[in-house]
Amino acid sequence: MNGAGVYLLPLSSPLRTPLLPNNSKSGAPGCRGGAPLEGGRISRSIDPWRSECSCRRRKAVRRARTRGADLQSEVSDSSPESINFRETLSEAVSPPREEEEEEEEDGWVAAVSSLGLDKFPKRWVIVILCFSAFLLCNMDRVNMSIAILPMSAEFNWNPATVGLIQSSFFWGYLLTQIAGGVWADTVGGKTVLGFGVVWWSIATALTPVAAKIGLPFLLVVRAFMGIGEAYSSPLEDPGLRAEEKKLIESKSVANEPVRTIPWRLILSKPPVWALIVSHFCHNWGTFILLTWMPTYYNQVLKFNLTESGLFCVLPWLTMAFSANIGGWIADTLVSKGLSVTMVRKIMQSIGFLGPAFFLTQLSHIHSPAMAVLCMACSQGTDAFSQSGLYSNHQDIGPRYAGVLLGLSNTAGVLAGVFGTAATGYILQHGSWDDVFKVSVALYLAGTVVWNLFSTGEKILD
Repeated sequence: MNGAGVYLLPLSSPLRTPLLPNNSKSGAPGCRGGAPLEGGRISRSIDPWRSECSCRRRKAVRRARTRGADLQSEVSDSSPESINFRETLSEAVSPPREEEEEEEEDGWVAAVSSLGLDKFPKRWVIVILCFSAFLLCNMDRVNMSIAILPMSAEFNWNPATVGLIQSSFFWGYLLTQIAGGVWADTVGGKTVLGFGVVWWSIATALTPVAAKIGLPFLLVVRAFMGIGEAYSSPLEDPGLRAEEKKLIESKSVANEPVRTIPWRLILSKPPVWALIVSHFCHNWGTFILLTWMPTYYNQVLKFNLTESGLFCVLPWLTMAFSANIGGWIADTLVSKGLSVTMVRKIMQSIGFLGPAFFLTQLSHIHSPAMAVLCMACSQGTDAFSQSGLYSNHQDIGPRYAGVLLGLSNTAGVLAGVFGTAATGYILQHGSWDDVFKVSVALYLAGTVVWNLFSTGEKILD
């Protein structure tokens, strides 16, 4: 078009003029085709009205062309030379990648909102995911305690060999406790936990293959599984609601990465050693029940394999229920004004003395039902430790909670290594009463150490 345009004139345009009067001039000035009047009548050969309209239309078209050319000149002069109309059109048709990502994110948010999931607290999503990971962790950990019964018969393993196989899991579990805690504090718990889940799942799948190849291969695979299970900040989540973010910020410490770990300072604190020693005393009894309970049901209570598997579930169900009750009691006591230190000591004392009492009763009970009940009560009271020593890492050093858990859990894993193997040796040369007596003695020692040296106050910044 080169700046010229075609303009359609509306019917109300002033160019539409009425008929000329009889005394008008023969034509408009400057126009051709005007005609004189003959006898007061318009000549048929040339219509003056049409001539006048045609003339005015030609003038209007010339003026429009002139204005169009001027307008193009003004736009060209006033527009920056850097404007590229082809690029501008391309940008208008194809939005930038950032806008595409925003549109995709908006689409995801809309989909979540349509399902009503946007109203579900994000912290509960994290809890459910962690619950699922730990559920899988403990399922893979304890399945060997059931499978060991037919496997020992098939491969002719004696109690000492069974204890060695059960303890091999803790060899690998021991190796990466501190490393896992350090990586969780520096890299992030989500990455570390995800890696651990994949690792131990592969090792679990390889366990039956390794058992058929030979005992050394089985021990290696079990150790590798332990390595994976040892690995076992929401504020940056885009799905976090404003009120939920405010709640988390009010309850959390500064989200600063840990660059250096003050090992000497950490190991110089008596409450840290109270954690380490108490974790060892606690896990000795816990891991013995974890790994040897099905064997006890089978050998002492004379349950078959199916019954042993079913009745082994009851103590752990009791533990799951009691852990939540214990957490509610601990939070209630703190909200009532009781110090965190006192609450931790009360809860952990129940976690030590409860199992000690019920394990001592097993030597006086001859009813299978009562024995299962004692086991369930032992594990139920043991669960109060979740509100005791297992919560204390965050109390005394929130920035180094991963490192502290790695330290104390290393001691706890040592209890699994030695306790599980020692149980096999004791059973080969003694009785189940001897096994439980060792556990009770360690529970009592842990109670003393915990009440003397533990604290609920922050001692590490």
